[in-house]
Amino acid sequence: LQLVESGGGSVQTGGSLRLSCAASEDTDYCVGWFRQAPTKAREGVAWLDKTGTTQYANSVKGRFTISTGAGNRLYLQMNNLKPEDRAMYYCAADRGGWSCPTYYRDFRYWGQGTQVNVSS
Repeated sequence: LQLVESGGGSVQTGGSLRLSCAASEDTDYCVGWFRQAPTKAREGVAWLDKTGTTQYANSVKGRFTISTGAGNRLYLQMNNLKPEDRAMYYCAADRGGWSCPTYYRDFRYWGQGTQVNVSS
C-alpha cells in the first residue's frame, strides 16, 4: 500500500485547509492522520476505523474532520487553524486486528507528509 498526501500550505490563524491522502489500493484498513512539529514527538490527530467510526485528539476536536472519498482518498478538513497546528502532517494505514490502533508506532503504512504552516 502506498500513500501520498497533498494539500498542505500556509494560512493565517483562523484559516482552513483540506489535506488529501491518495491510497494505491482500495482495501479495508484502519486509517489516521498524524502530525509532527519540530522537536516534538509524532502525535495522532484523527482516526477512522473499519466501521466508519471517527476519533479525534482533544486538541483538534470540533475543528478537524476526517473522511473518505472516491478514488481511495482520505481527507482531513482543518478549520479554525491555530499556530500550534503548525506541523508536518502524515496519513497512515494499518490492517489492524480486533480493533484499530491509535498509536503511531502501530501503523505500518505511511505517506511522505505534507507541511502545514499557520501564522499568527
